[in-house]
Amino acid sequence: MSRLFFIINSPHTVSFFLPFLIFTALLSGCKSGAAPNAVAKDAKGGGGGKGGEANAPRNVRLVSVTEQTLNQTVTATGTLAADDQAALSFRVAGRLTQLSVDLGTVVKKGQAIARLDPLDFKQRVDTADAALQQARVRLGLAPLGSKAEDDKIVAENTSLVRQARAVLDQARRARDRASQLVSQGIQAQAELDRTDSDFKVAEGKYQDALEEVRNRQAVLVQRRSELELAKQQLEYTTVYAPYDGAIREKKTSVGEYLAVGAPIATLVRLHPLRLRVEVPERESFGIRPGLGVKVTVEGDTNTYSGRVARLSPAFQEQSRTLIIEAEVDNQHARLRPGSFAKAELQTNASKSVITIPASALVTFAGIQKIFFVKDGKAIERNVEVGRKEPAWVEIIEGLKAGERVVDAPGNMVGGQAVIIQQ
Repeated sequence: MSRLFFIINSPHTVSFFLPFLIFTALLSGCKSGAAPNAVAKDAKGGGGGKGGEANAPRNVRLVSVTEQTLNQTVTATGTLAADDQAALSFRVAGRLTQLSVDLGTVVKKGQAIARLDPLDFKQRVDTADAALQQARVRLGLAPLGSKAEDDKIVAENTSLVRQARAVLDQARRARDRASQLVSQGIQAQAELDRTDSDFKVAEGKYQDALEEVRNRQAVLVQRRSELELAKQQLEYTTVYAPYDGAIREKKTSVGEYLAVGAPIATLVRLHPLRLRVEVPERESFGIRPGLGVKVTVEGDTNTYSGRVARLSPAFQEQSRTLIIEAEVDNQHARLRPGSFAKAELQTNASKSVITIPASALVTFAGIQKIFFVKDGKAIERNVEVGRKEPAWVEIIEGLKAGERVVDAPGNMVGGQAVIIQQ
């Protein structure tokens, strides 16, 4: 090129090479213009092999949309709650010395939860026991007697009544003798009056003795009741779990002085759980106690069983819904009270539903759709899905019985060419 430049710059040869240079430039322009045409041609025809394979018609099989008569299923949402919840507390006041539970502790019925200092209550038991023994002795009984049957006595057999009875008998005999002597004229009437007065006094003392024995019997009953009450208060220094469950909240600590009824912990029953849902009026017919319920919760793939336990006697006027309570099995404590739950109730009412095979439904980004064939191309259509079973799916809206849809469409797209297989 440097040599050509040297020759061109020679003043004697410029005129000779000028036509040659113009021709060379035109020839180069023609060649450079031909390349885009060739590329464009390749883009149209040369890529036809691969593109043709990608757009090749896809073999598909069609399945029919059917109509079935099924028991109506009602779906509702609600919250799981503990069937029972109790705020545990003491029935006597005292200082807390033991608390064996904390948040989440699982307890069994009859298990000790907390205890108060029992010293004062034991002293009350001893005092009441001593008073009971004293009352028994005053009635002529042995000091010790464990049952109320041991306190039974015959009033006439007590020493107090026997003594009064003896005095009464003596006064009666003295009066009778005085009466005979007066009638014989041996004694004066004044002696009969004196003996008669002594008899009446003795009779009054006898009645006093009987009343005193009855009073002592009443005191004995009172002393035994006081002893039983003292023993009961001693038992109340320990709180026991009223049923199987778990501690939801701890509300006190060891060393705190607790008044009567002060809460120490909250206990919830974990089995069964109670699910409360509201069902629209139009779907409530056919629901009755005892019907089965399938329950699912957020974040758990398992399905839990239950049954309808209670129904409200009236509809809610504002929402036109029926309140239903179901008992959900939770023996293994996998469910927690307070969880948001979805319930599926199997009613006795039947209805006709549109169904397709489960394999014909496509779900993408939360949108559910099916494909059907028109003019040799796949056409997609969005549908609203209801009940789902392993083999079939209920279509609430988007299809009619008798239509045919593509089975197992996979990654099919709308407008794709298809060939129907018979």
